[in-house]
Amino acid sequence: MRNRRAFLTTAAAVSLALVLSACGQDSEGGSKEKAGDLKGATIGIAMPTKSSERWISDGDNVVKNLRAKGYKTKLVFGEDDPDTQVSQIENLITQGVKGLIIAAIDNKSLNNVLQEAADAGIPVIAYDRLILGTKNVDYYASFDNQKVGELQASYIVDKLGLKEGKGPFTIELFAGSNDDNNTKYFFNGAMSVLKPYLDSKKLVVKSGQTQLNQVTTLRWDGATAQRRMDDILTSSYKTGRVDAVLSPYDGISIGVLSALKSDGYGTAAKPLPVITGQDAELASVKSIIAGEQTQTVYKDTRKLAEVASTMLDDVLNGRKPEVNDTSTYDNGTKVVPAYLLQPVSVDKSNYEEVLVKSGYYTEAELRK
Repeated sequence: MRNRRAFLTTAAAVSLALVLSACGQDSEGGSKEKAGDLKGATIGIAMPTKSSERWISDGDNVVKNLRAKGYKTKLVFGEDDPDTQVSQIENLITQGVKGLIIAAIDNKSLNNVLQEAADAGIPVIAYDRLILGTKNVDYYASFDNQKVGELQASYIVDKLGLKEGKGPFTIELFAGSNDDNNTKYFFNGAMSVLKPYLDSKKLVVKSGQTQLNQVTTLRWDGATAQRRMDDILTSSYKTGRVDAVLSPYDGISIGVLSALKSDGYGTAAKPLPVITGQDAELASVKSIIAGEQTQTVYKDTRKLAEVASTMLDDVLNGRKPEVNDTSTYDNGTKVVPAYLLQPVSVDKSNYEEVLVKSGYYTEAELRK
């Protein structure tokens, strides 16, 4: 199910890795460790929450990849509490981990603890969410986040027939958490596609909420999204209907769907609007198959885990990790070199091809 990167295994290659790593920095202020000494070392993995199946899967996949490379692992979940995540990372540093892979809850809350990591000679890979305001993040592994928003918005445009001149239609906009750096990329990518139709009034936001700071959803929380959608329906749709909802994430989409159903949507007389999403979470893929949520953006987190694990393994062994973006992700202190994977739009027409044939889900899982 993974396309694993080939590793050099000859004696000459091992010798080269040892020589390269011998030139590296001290691990904990003591004698310099050789690359070979790091096999069997412990890597700390900090994920945001267990409330999203996506992050559970990510954590498991990172663990599998690192163990396959010969490392031990400590996996922690911050349960969407920035202070808890900081404390967890401090504990990992105290326990002597040799590297950190971090999916930040709050992108600005980790500066002090990452200085502690730097002082201990511990490299840091930012996982999917860029960590802001610190020089102490070495690399960033993610997806083309601008593209995610473009895919969601383009799906709405195509589904409504806007390119063919159809309309006007109503749309409501949702964005992710305001403390997640990816939120602005998703939203800006979507708005770059939707803006011409908003300007021409082919798309109308009846709530009037069109600015990013008006549409964010703290912690990407579905219940928060549901309450906001309830309020919008009550205040702006006493007459007329919602034709489309730009949702940046499947958990938000589920919350939006709950509000719409409570308002009578989902019948022949009042069909559900086009609703986008992201992460291809199991519940949302089932919803797509059932004809409720319309689309999601699939990001193969198995590949993301492989990229992040390989980056850290390269750093620890004196190799320069592969990157494909060295200009986009400025965290306010430095431009963090990144490897970006490509997302894929998924709906009822192609979920089998994209998700089942790739082994991401089995048909049995989707039909339970």
